[in-house]
This record gives sequence, structure tokens and C-alpha cells, in this order.
Amino acid sequence: MSEYVFAPPAVSAVPVAGGGLFPVRRIYCVGRNYAAHAREMGADPTREPPFFFAKPADAVLTGGADLPYPPQTKNLHHEMELVVGIGTGGADIPVAEALGHVWGYAAGLDMTRRDLQNAAKKEGKPWEMGKGFDLSAPIGTMIPAARFPDPSRGRVALTVNGQIRQQGDLADLIWSIAETVAFLSGLVRLAPGDLIFTGTPEGVGPVVRGDLLEGVVEGVGTVRTRIA
Repeated sequence: MSEYVFAPPAVSAVPVAGGGLFPVRRIYCVGRNYAAHAREMGADPTREPPFFFAKPADAVLTGGADLPYPPQTKNLHHEMELVVGIGTGGADIPVAEALGHVWGYAAGLDMTRRDLQNAAKKEGKPWEMGKGFDLSAPIGTMIPAARFPDPSRGRVALTVNGQIRQQGDLADLIWSIAETVAFLSGLVRLAPGDLIFTGTPEGVGPVVRGDLLEGVVEGVGTVRTRIA
């Protein structure tokens, strides 16, 4: 059997409440899934089919570690979100069965180099360098799905240096968690270890070096990072 020509990278993982690690396979993010956020980004919040972008698995930042201000941007934005962890894979999953494929939930931040993203949008180019940069996915401790049986409601909020920046509720999602999982499974085969960032409420905005970001998803947990 062939050997690797160099050591394979370590598996990225998210800590689980009570012990253990959730290994990360892929990270998917759904865009503009709250009407108010869609409006603040200049989009129509009607119930059009959801769209997705991706971050690399090693973009996760855990344990409340600092996030170094990334290069090539002057406009780093926060986006506070509920994160879904897939435990049972599948394709073309019915909406009624989708939550049964979820292993757990966590609070997370979809950090965005907004200037790079906006420039790419304007020119019709891919967003990857605006969204998928190093450590662009801070995430808190994951809880098993049984501890959060109804992801249809719950406060989602973020403070920066103790001041509220974002505040919304999962009840305001355009596409529910079950609908999002089901729709995504029609585009790609989901597998254990996949993470889905489910969208952010209004109030996204810039952060600078030294800012302390503290987010919460009611019933799930918190996420914390400081911009270094």
C-alpha cells in the first residue's frame, strides 16, 4: 500500500459539551437567511431558493482563542449564527426527516472580509477569499441535538466590547433548519462531520484589532473571540 509523501493534516474538530470532539469534514454556509439581513445587504428577502458557500474545514477556531486580523482587508465583519453539525449522512433528505440527521448544535461566527467579498460580487467572481480565509469560523462548544429539540426558536445575539451589535431569533429564519438541511442534501451528499452555518440576523458590521466578540444562541451556547 502506498504511503503518504508527507504527514496528512490533523483533523479539525469542535469540542463537545461534556467531553469529546466533533470531527469536521466540510463547512457549508447558507446566505441571506434572515429577511432583515437580506435587506441590509441590498437584497430582496423573498423566499427564493437558498444558496450556499463553503469554508475549509480548518477554518474553525475553538476554545475562545484570539482571531488574528486577516491580511488583505480593511473591512472585517462579524456574522453571528446557529451552527448545525450533521451526524447521519444522506442525499435528498425529506424535510420531515432532516432533523434526525443532526448530531448537534453550536454558536458560531461567519467572519467575512467584506471588502473582498463586495469586490468579487461586483465583478461576478467567486467569494472564497472573502469568506474562506484562515480561522474565519470561530465556534463554541457543541451540544447534542437532544438538548435542543426545537431549533425553530431561540434568541441569536452578538455583543462587541459589551455592546449589542446583532440580535434576532431563529423564528425569523426564511428557511428553517430542517428545510436548509433538506435543500442542501439535494445539492451534495451530506456526511457525518459536516457543519452548516445557518445564516445571520441583521446588524452585521466591522470589527478592529482589540475588539471582543461574544455571541449567544439561546438554548445552545456561546462563542467568544478577540480580534488580535
